[in-house]
Amino acid sequence: MPTPLSASPAAEPLIRARGLVKRFGDFTAVDGIDVEVAPGEAFGFLGPNGAGKSSTMRMIGCVSSPTAGELSILGMDPVRDGARIRARLGVCPQQDNLDVDLTVRENLTTYARYFGLSRREARRRADELLEFVQLADRADSKVEPLSGGMKRRLTIARAMVNEPDLVLLDEPTTGLDPQARHLLWERLFRLKQRGATLVLTTHYMDEAEQLCDRLVVMDGGRIAAEGSPRSLIETYSSPEVVEARFGDAEPAEYAEKLAGIGDRVEALPDRVLVYAADGDAAVAAIHARGLAPSTTLVRRSSLEDVFLHLTGRTLVD
Repeated sequence: MPTPLSASPAAEPLIRARGLVKRFGDFTAVDGIDVEVAPGEAFGFLGPNGAGKSSTMRMIGCVSSPTAGELSILGMDPVRDGARIRARLGVCPQQDNLDVDLTVRENLTTYARYFGLSRREARRRADELLEFVQLADRADSKVEPLSGGMKRRLTIARAMVNEPDLVLLDEPTTGLDPQARHLLWERLFRLKQRGATLVLTTHYMDEAEQLCDRLVVMDGGRIAAEGSPRSLIETYSSPEVVEARFGDAEPAEYAEKLAGIGDRVEALPDRVLVYAADGDAAVAAIHARGLAPSTTLVRRSSLEDVFLHLTGRTLVD
């Protein structure tokens, strides 16, 4: 496993982008973004479909060249030094691409040989990683019968076999059930504790809150916001949110009547959201106006509130 790295502010960033652009013909997928990722950090790209997350990750992974701007990975130029950079990366793609004709252990040892490791060292690392991702008891099993969560953990173990300086994870828990997601989160947290630097894309707000020290919210190829999950919530939302339902009544009509309560009011198809510093006080203010919601829920503001505020609620294909 990687030797723990220092994440001190003075450390040189492992990723540094300035004005990074990626175009496909007339379409601009990434539109002049600035990003830095420090050693030992868990950094996330959060955004809706088409935001530019995957295009950015492909440039970082040295499989797609930037159209314009500056990009440095591990202190090197990904266009000129792509092979050297890739040798120090661990990559977990969005879709598992394990070899179903090999056993669980063979998927790791065969991959390790691509990095010039001896058979003995490849076997040692494979066994250590299988223990780490809790698959040691399935080492001699074929891949096909494994559950989705097991395959995902094996893919992450494979990404670590070369003891990479930087691990790229594209939508690491897509399609997994809640139990498998939480187990994978725990393994990724342990990786970070061991000194791994993680860069991930995700659609899941709770995943970003759980795993990321810092993240950027991307929309339309640009960065809409950057910071820690907590700082983003403090900047772009309120401490609490009231969800008020008014039976079969049109929420938009009630949203107008709730104007001025809290920091912001938003009408959804089935309820009205009131963003406020004090949710209970906001509920009292609603009743003081003579309004009687059928149900009210006071909850902590979340990264999802920030995400939807910045990127909108319209579905993007």
